[in-house]
Amino acid sequence: MRVVGLRLESGQNVPEHRNAIPVALIVTVGRLHFDDGSGQGEVVAGEMLLINPGERHTYRADVETSAYLVFAGLPGVRSRTWSVRQKG
Repeated sequence: MRVVGLRLESGQNVPEHRNAIPVALIVTVGRLHFDDGSGQGEVVAGEMLLINPGERHTYRADVETSAYLVFAGLPGVRSRTWSVRQKG
């Protein structure tokens, strides 16, 4: 697992790309607008976006925004998509 800090200024964006491993994007300050090709949305402080391996995606900030990217796997190792289970 690897954790990377991300800080975007208002108007800044991250161009479309793909990741080889699952990524959790956790917004801590501000908000990010994302587009994964099949839908668009917004992630605000305290929320998390799960990105599966191989999914094309981009995000942008319209206010100063900070987030953590949690890379959950190793490059070159077959990874599984995210699954969210509820306690029952």
